[in-house]
Amino acid sequence: MERTPPGITGSRPLIEGELTESIIGCFFRVYRALPRGCREHLYALALQRELTDAGLSVEREKHIMVYYRGQPLARQKLDMVVNGKVIVEIKASVRLPSDANTQVFGYLAVTNLEVGLLLHFGEQPKFYRIVYENRLKERPTSPATLDHC
Repeated sequence: MERTPPGITGSRPLIEGELTESIIGCFFRVYRALPRGCREHLYALALQRELTDAGLSVEREKHIMVYYRGQPLARQKLDMVVNGKVIVEIKASVRLPSDANTQVFGYLAVTNLEVGLLLHFGEQPKFYRIVYENRLKERPTSPATLDHC
């Protein structure tokens, strides 16, 4: 059951709210366990282990095919897809790149997935939940496929 954020009445439940809550909990466990300054790859491996231990399905370095005018254009690699529903992008830098949210939004735009999480293993743990509902996407061409290429 998805929860309504405190102080908000009559709002719709968050899309994939319970799943994103679980992922964020795993993110904080990894953040507390590993020292600052590790490479993204190590944070990703630790997060994958936490997510799997929590009973979630994780596809790491998931390749998608992006289409342009109905024709395959190029493969794009996502850091993770959890339970086939949430894109997870990991950043491990002192400062979060200014285009990181846009990057996740772009991944959502070319797929049928609606929720992405940007997890920043920086000086302070930060996460951003990005949503792009399928009903709002204009799709004159084929969306990216989530099959391995």
